[in-house]
Amino acid sequence: MNILDQEVILEFFRTHYEQFIALVFLLTFGLTFYLIPKVLWVSQEKNLMASVNERSSHSKAVPTFGGVAFYIAIIMVLTILQSLRLTYVGNHLIAAMTILFMVGLKDDLVISTAKVKFLGQITAACFLVFSPEFQLTSLHGFLGIYEIPVVLGYFITGFIVLALINAYNLIDGIDGLAAIVGIVISLVFVFIFYATGQPFFALASISLAGVLTAFLRFNFSRGRRKIFMGDSGSLLVGLLLSFLSLKFLAMEPYSPALSQGYDPAHRLLFLACILFVPAFDTLRVIIIRKIKGQSPFSPDRNHAHHVLLDLGLSHKKASFSLGLLNLVVVSLYISLSNLLSQVWLLFLVVLLYSVTFLLFGWFKVLGARQAKGSVVGSR
Repeated sequence: MNILDQEVILEFFRTHYEQFIALVFLLTFGLTFYLIPKVLWVSQEKNLMASVNERSSHSKAVPTFGGVAFYIAIIMVLTILQSLRLTYVGNHLIAAMTILFMVGLKDDLVISTAKVKFLGQITAACFLVFSPEFQLTSLHGFLGIYEIPVVLGYFITGFIVLALINAYNLIDGIDGLAAIVGIVISLVFVFIFYATGQPFFALASISLAGVLTAFLRFNFSRGRRKIFMGDSGSLLVGLLLSFLSLKFLAMEPYSPALSQGYDPAHRLLFLACILFVPAFDTLRVIIIRKIKGQSPFSPDRNHAHHVLLDLGLSHKKASFSLGLLNLVVVSLYISLSNLLSQVWLLFLVVLLYSVTFLLFGWFKVLGARQAKGSVVGSR
């Protein structure tokens, strides 16, 4: 492709930006909707199904390879977007996705050790953390901090990538939850990147929303059309969300759109609200396990979705409730961010996390009482 042809394509893209966003959503939705039945057929023919155990939220063996469809659909779209040469960072994302997809796929097939999974996550994270596009050198005045050492910037971005990959993986416990929360978060990023003139990242965000929306149809299904995203899917989505989060933090500080409601100094606070459900749920279970003297990685039924299920909510109601919670937190932050100073915004975010922590503690007690009452009543 010569320079003249590339300029013509880019000009066409700029003048039809909104149509491209809609087209990319439809493309990833359509590809995923087409691919999942193929993945289901292979999984069923080869008997590649998730076994049922005491902690399973399903009663029948279900394929766990939704991530295969995710990977193919997103890679195809990213490859097309790379031809527009909007940014070189898409190559870094493709490399990181491929590594983490293989790690997740191996775990879905034969169960990987925690060491192998963590090594794969670190390797994938390096492609993003050390990308110049995501270099974090300033907090823009958050808590009075401006310029930070490059090494500290690498530590912060690395922590965000690894923490978010694992936090998203942890909420993938019931039908629809990971997909619905992922859709909410990715659509918030679509809004942010569209408003700030970041076309590649807006299209990457809408791609993720398209994939997860198509997946919901099968994840909520019953019988032979049901599928889980598996580790190959949840790790992949967690990586994509961390990719979008790093760009959000590393964007130019004085974009006109960013000055309306979310000042650069407040980005970490805004990000804590955008990622509310995976961040809150992970913090909550780690705190509870440490209080009980257990390992932070020990399995239990203290996740937010377990609490809602114990209250009697169905998978669908629990998933939509947590997705709505994430959306309400983001909306509340945006509506108040123009009115409050940084200190009060920090207080607001801490309050939101604390109140939700106490609320789910109360829900946990109610669920235990209901379970005890039902046992007594059945005697």
